[in-house]
Amino acid sequence: MNVNKVILIGRLGQEPELKYTPSKVAVTTLSLATTETFKNKAGAQEERTEWHRISVFGRQAENCCKYLHKGRGIYVEGRLQTRSYDKDGQKHYVTEIIAQNVQFLFGAAPVDDALGKIQDDLAARKPQRRPEYQEQSFSTDDIPF
Repeated sequence: MNVNKVILIGRLGQEPELKYTPSKVAVTTLSLATTETFKNKAGAQEERTEWHRISVFGRQAENCCKYLHKGRGIYVEGRLQTRSYDKDGQKHYVTEIIAQNVQFLFGAAPVDDALGKIQDDLAARKPQRRPEYQEQSFSTDDIPF
């Protein structure tokens, strides 16, 4: 079994860029920043930001370009894809995320608040635990056979 799935929550680092393919399919390119906070060996707090190139297609691409702006939080589900191209006689590679689902998060709310809301929604969907088994006493006269 193979799985190629990416889930990211972050903020846009620049304005979305909309283009159309020769067959008139909309393609929007997004630059998404995800930041990780951790303590280094000395115990000091550090941040590391990763930048992700996201490609969105079709109607969803047009909506992203229309409603998203730099700094806006988004949730992205998609798959990784690497492609190559030649430039000045050298081969270059680009790894990007082909988005299958883009959700616009709250414009003014920090990404951490939006992530908390998504986690709360997922927790609410979990099946409820069964009530604990309570032992009951009965006599052999209660058995029907």
